[in-house]
Amino acid sequence: MRANTEAAARGERLRAARQRVELAGGGIIDRAAWRDDEAALAHATTTLREGLAAIAALGGVPKDLGLGLVDFPHMRGGETVNLCWKYGEESVQFWHGLDEGYAARKLL
Repeated sequence: MRANTEAAARGERLRAARQRVELAGGGIIDRAAWRDDEAALAHATTTLREGLAAIAALGGVPKDLGLGLVDFPHMRGGETVNLCWKYGEESVQFWHGLDEGYAARKLL
């Protein structure tokens, strides 16, 4: 989740800098800061992709990167449901139906 936040922040800084340069007709930029932001964005993106791959390897389906929500398809009482985990929770403690979302979580 931290990688997602970092990638979004660095990406926004780069977009803002790019817009300032375009509006100024070229202008001068802080090249060292630009390179640092690009490198940090690349690192955060790689970290995020690795994290998403690890979640998928566990059978999880990322639902909201900002909130850190992950669903895990599961059979419960003969019905397929989603076990629901949120970043920061120590374990999977909730579930919801396939046609429901985070707001409808129920305690296991």
